Amino acid sequence: MSGSTAPADPGGISSDALRATLGAFASGVVVVTAQGPDGPLGFTCQSFSSLSLDPPLVSFAPARSSTTWPRIREVGRFCVNVLAADHEHHSTGFARSGTDKFAGVTWTPAPSGAPILEGVGAWVDCTLWNEYDGGDHTIVAARVSALGADPARQPLLFFRGGYTLTPGTGR
Repeated sequence: MSGSTAPADPGGISSDALRATLGAFASGVVVVTAQGPDGPLGFTCQSFSSLSLDPPLVSFAPARSSTTWPRIREVGRFCVNVLAADHEHHSTGFARSGTDKFAGVTWTPAPSGAPILEGVGAWVDCTLWNEYDGGDHTIVAARVSALGADPARQPLLFFRGGYTLTPGTGR
């Protein structure tokens, strides 16, 4: 097949080869938020998907090294914010550690109290349903309790290590 790379040795797949290959799959970007005892919490996550219609479940996978996910887990209620095409600043801002991620960020509370970031393409308010071992990540299954979407908003897409063109936006 033209343009493809040679098959990797299944016993020795490097993280660089895995990242390069799986980077060919475009994904949306979300920010998971919660209202903690000391104020709002949030982190950027690229691995998010629908999981089940009955019961209504979604899943995402925070890194085991995340310092924010354990605090959100403790709250047990959170909101998944599906970022829109003009939200690169939220994606990078909520990926940083040791900063006030909500400085200058406008939001409204979801039914759970978790922040819904202004202008997102969609939001999904959830409660923690279960967690599973996912290697260097934790696989989170969450039960949907409320949701909303703005069909006029285009998604922020991540592809091959960077943000990419979103249909209809010219970006």
